[in-house]
Amino acid sequence: MLTHASENVGTIQPVFGSRYMVSPIPRFELPEEMMSKDAAYQIVHDELLLDGNPRLNLASFVCTWMEPECEKLILEALSKNFIDFDEYPATHDIQDRCVNMIARLFHAPLAQNEQAVGTSTVGSSEAIMLAGLAMKRKWQQKMRQAGKPYDKPNMVAGSNVQVCWEKFARYFEVELRQVNLRDGCYVMDPEEAVKLVDENTILVCAILGSTYTGEFEDVKLLNQLLLENNQKTGWDTPIHVDAASGGFIAPFLYPELEWDFRLPLVRSINVSGHKYGLVYAGVGWVIWRSKAELPEELIFHINYLGAIQPTFTLNFSRGSSHVIAQYYQFIRLGIEGYTLIMKNCQDNAQHLAQKLKETGMFNIISKEIGVPVVTYSLIKKDRKLYFTEHDVADRMRQYGWIIPAYTMAPNLEHMHVLRVVVREDFSNSQVVKFVRDTKKVMDFLNNEESVSSTLCAPTQDQGIHSPLDHGYHSDGHPQVKHEQLHPQINHEQPKKTIKEKWKNFHWRKSTEARVTEARATQPKKIKSSTGGHFGGRVC
Repeated sequence: MLTHASENVGTIQPVFGSRYMVSPIPRFELPEEMMSKDAAYQIVHDELLLDGNPRLNLASFVCTWMEPECEKLILEALSKNFIDFDEYPATHDIQDRCVNMIARLFHAPLAQNEQAVGTSTVGSSEAIMLAGLAMKRKWQQKMRQAGKPYDKPNMVAGSNVQVCWEKFARYFEVELRQVNLRDGCYVMDPEEAVKLVDENTILVCAILGSTYTGEFEDVKLLNQLLLENNQKTGWDTPIHVDAASGGFIAPFLYPELEWDFRLPLVRSINVSGHKYGLVYAGVGWVIWRSKAELPEELIFHINYLGAIQPTFTLNFSRGSSHVIAQYYQFIRLGIEGYTLIMKNCQDNAQHLAQKLKETGMFNIISKEIGVPVVTYSLIKKDRKLYFTEHDVADRMRQYGWIIPAYTMAPNLEHMHVLRVVVREDFSNSQVVKFVRDTKKVMDFLNNEESVSSTLCAPTQDQGIHSPLDHGYHSDGHPQVKHEQLHPQINHEQPKKTIKEKWKNFHWRKSTEARVTEARATQPKKIKSSTGGHFGGRVC
């Protein structure tokens, strides 16, 4: 059953209403009466039909496919509240196993039977908040004991940090000192970062897998520079590694890369289970080097759920399903399985980057070493393009692909890029189709540009502007005036094909007037096969 909004935007009118109900339901208020479960399901189901296909959402790092056996476990655990440790001890034990597995994967200095320190979270954002709070509280304790002011903490990070770090700084009153990126260097420069450190610096954040390009920051070099600075100043500035994207990549693809607890100043690490941990959205992890890094005063002990239990999270009640799903993936795949999957993602990313480069239309900005992400931009050459990366992303949606177009981090806002996140479910055959569709889009846009530049260029006695002139959204991203877009007319095509092509575009009276004006000024630019003139279809 499809639904549509009635003329009253405050209601929803089921299209097949006579099968289930005879009156619309309110959009923003609880309905007065009950409805059948079938009708409720169908209404909600139909509302969601306009969502994109998650498998084709190449903008997201989040996992979009799991095995049916794991989905069955998720369904079986939906009713379990994770915080009820006493009622669900097996679930709590599974979390502890996962924490220990991750800590040892990240080379935490633990004895054979020693319990690791960490917790599951609803994602890396919560994990970052917890790690940042622990470092802020440790710094406050140290400054208080030294009799020094402890009211102006700061942290250092690259301007390419994810927005959750800006949230942490604002919510918990920490000054965020950012290292600006520069052309050719799209991650934080460790030397510039150390220059921003002072006695009030609670942490330096290193990113293992930049959101913009997937590139790993040089944590080893940062550790060495900070060790030297700490020795010279007497400070103890620590490192937190934001491994949200790369934490389940580096151990399997680059096991010799030193970025984790093998480096002495790395005190805590966060990682997203719902990214390359291969679990659906809703689980993250934060791991501390040792118990000494997590102040006891931040841990709460409660007994009103049936037993005395410690808790250190920003949330309280939450589901158990995703923790259980993470454990399933760990024992199902092991080192071998994760390595094979990550290698396949890496191969597909490199294949995609190579094919895009071979088109001669794109610069590849992302690096081969890092998260399997392909970030690319249009080659401008020596000519002005009448379309941007945002037009490419918009046009790709017509083939089902969802890819983001965005500006780079502060100090590089002049760069507009496209990004494809290669996940486990993005196969090699999809790479081939994606490249083919990209070529179709580029052919279309280049044909549009050809008509624009030849037929719609301003003249001395005519003020026709480029039909692909851009305005800008309030967020700074360019917007295309799509109501002015019309295809170039190929005079070799039969009339039926031309009409079919025109059905995809919206004509406006103002557009027709401009076409008439263009015909009058340049009547012989393009001839149709019937001898008529198509002098300046506004593109």
